[in-house]
This record gives sequence, C-alpha cells and structure tokens, in this order.
Amino acid sequence: MKLSERRGWDRRALALMAELRERYGDGPVMVTTTARPIALLLTPEGMQRVLERTPDPFTPDTLEKRRALGQFQPHGSLISRGGERRARRRVNEKALETTRPMHSIAPEVTRRTAEESSATVRRALRHGVLGWDDFNELWWRSVRRIVLGEAAADDTELTRQLDVLRSAANLSLLRTRQRARRDEFLLRVHRHAFTAEPGTIAHELHDLAPGLPEADPVGQIPHWMFAYEPAGMVTYRALALLAGHPEQAARAVEEVREAGDPASPHLLPHLRACVLESVRLWHTTPLLLRETTEPTRWAGGTMPAGTLVAAYTPWFQRSDFAAPHQDSFAPEQWLSGKAEENPALVPFSGGPGRCPAENLVLLTASSWLAGMLADTDWKVISRPAPRAGEPIPALLDHFTLYLTPPP
Repeated sequence: MKLSERRGWDRRALALMAELRERYGDGPVMVTTTARPIALLLTPEGMQRVLERTPDPFTPDTLEKRRALGQFQPHGSLISRGGERRARRRVNEKALETTRPMHSIAPEVTRRTAEESSATVRRALRHGVLGWDDFNELWWRSVRRIVLGEAAADDTELTRQLDVLRSAANLSLLRTRQRARRDEFLLRVHRHAFTAEPGTIAHELHDLAPGLPEADPVGQIPHWMFAYEPAGMVTYRALALLAGHPEQAARAVEEVREAGDPASPHLLPHLRACVLESVRLWHTTPLLLRETTEPTRWAGGTMPAGTLVAAYTPWFQRSDFAAPHQDSFAPEQWLSGKAEENPALVPFSGGPGRCPAENLVLLTASSWLAGMLADTDWKVISRPAPRAGEPIPALLDHFTLYLTPPP
C-alpha cells in the first residue's frame, strides 16, 4: 500500500479504466485468461444490473472468495449458495438488524465505543501522536466487546489468530487451508459466543434459527470480525478527513455537543455521512466480484457461465460518474439524498447482496468519531494529508497515517 501510494498506482488505474471506456464503450470488457473468462464492468448501469440480480445469475460465491474466506469462515453466507445461503443471510439480517439505523443494543455499542475512543484520545494526548497501531488496538477491543462481550475484551489472541488466517487467505489460491489453526480460531469464537451476555451481537444469535442447523448462526461471527477491520480503517480515515476540513469538523463537533453524552445512543447523521464519504473516497473493497451461474446476455454478446464479473469500485466512485465530487470531501451529498440516487456510489455494495451490517458499522464508526472529536482537535502530520480546497489523494495509507492532538 505504501508503494502504491508513493507511485500513484491508484490514480493510474483510474486513467487506465478511462482509456478502456473510451476504447470499448459501455462494455463489459471480456478479458481472456488461461484460468477462466473475466468480465470488467465499465458503467454504473452494468454494475447495478449485476448487483440487483444477486445471487442468481450473479452469485457472490466466487471461486476466489470460497478459497480465501474459507480459511476462517467456512460457513459464511457470502460463500454459500441455495438454501444454505438463504438461511445464513436471514440470520445475518436478523442479528445485525439490517433495516434499523439504531440497533437494539445501541446503548451498549455507544457506551463501549465511548470508553475505548476516550482511551484512544488519552493515549494520543499522552504521547502527542496517534498512529494506526494505537487506534487499531483499542478499536479491536471495542469490536470484541460489541460482538462477543466483556470476556473477550482482552482476548488479543483471538484477533491475532484471525490476522494469521486472513494473511493465509491472501495466498489461498496457492496454499492449502490451515485447518488446525482455523479449528482453533473457530473454537475460541464459539466459547465466547455461548457465554456472551445480553447487549452483545453474539447473544442475539441463540434463538435465531431453531431447527435450521444449516444456518449455523455462530458460524457467521468470523465474517463480522473480519468486516470490522476495514470499518476501523474507514473510521480512522474519516478522522483524517475531518482534521483537514475545518468547516466539516466544526459541524461534526456541533452535532456531538447537541447530542450530549457520547455514551448515549444518537443517530449523528453528519458523522454517518462523513463515514460514508470515507468509504466512497477509499473503498475498502476495490473489486466487487460476482460469478455467473448461467450464460447471460448483454448488448455486445453473451457472457458464459462461470465468468468472474468484476466492478472496480474506485472507477465508479472517483471518476466522472461521481461528479462533481470526484476528488472532494462532500458528506452533504449523503444528507441530501443525492448520493443514494447515484448508481455509481456503492459504499456498502448494493442489491440483495448489500452489506447487512451497514447500519451497525455506521453506528459504531460515528460513535467512535463522536468520542474522538468531543473535546479534542486533530491535525494530520503525515503525508499525503487530505486538506480543504485540494484534491483528495487517490489513496490514503492508513498504516502510515499519523495525527496529533495540538495543544
């Protein structure tokens, strides 16, 4: 990531996509490989067609995802098909309360995020600087508390095991699964899940799928843990965006102060919009992948079954499709509803495969930001730094992003 940021590869990738669009029109462009056909989507309309017709004939259960995610979540809904997928998707939507902006355990979520974000601020004030490692350590502590309960708060070994398995997932097409390590990780998850107290996501699982063993409610937890990692990246980058945009930061601080106690649940629409902008500007899933389950007809021909269909999200969210805000920080477009009307903007994917945890992530992230901003100003001291009036960098490497709370 550091090399990509330094060499400007992400900006060059956008230029390449523009060249492909000019050469091939609306596409999709079929790419010939020795393994199997790949279709690269070039228009928001093409992407929306694929997302809206998930899981049939465009399933999210691609070969690449099965090999990668199977390293740590073999029964996840994202890599399931048929009746198993339907049962597991229902479990996810019920436990995560997909349609509710405020989860029923919102008081516990905001209390825990307030405690951990306050500890993050204190650490930064003590050291004079905030880096990703310090932020991520306390972010994960809050995640373990929210998902699995207080007994898991200090179980850093659980997070370490997940990191190891995720690293193995990156090379999943070249390596066999680490079954013993995966079993150890899953056993640890199950132990915490079955002792989780009320006010946690895991506790809500116990009665969600009686008589449906294929649903495997506890087996969905590893994906929630996995997905909360990029949510932390998004939150940290949103803090950097606010640090470089004083007017937006002032509006956020005013919203937090009007809400009152950071440990009490509040909707915080402006901060939610800032989080959505963070995802739009630096999507944590650069490639949305689907696989055709049958031949599909397009204007230029027929796409065969087994085709890997890829949507390069930065192309849709940072090109002319996102005009006039391609390279600017514009949370107001989410507040006005204009962003939701733009088919190119899919921060949490779209259609039936849309992320079921979107509202829970927005609640967690906005609550974290509320705690970080309530009594503290921030300044980005690393480079590149997003600043008002300047184009937003095509990539912001969170690993080398440093902020300071100035006196």
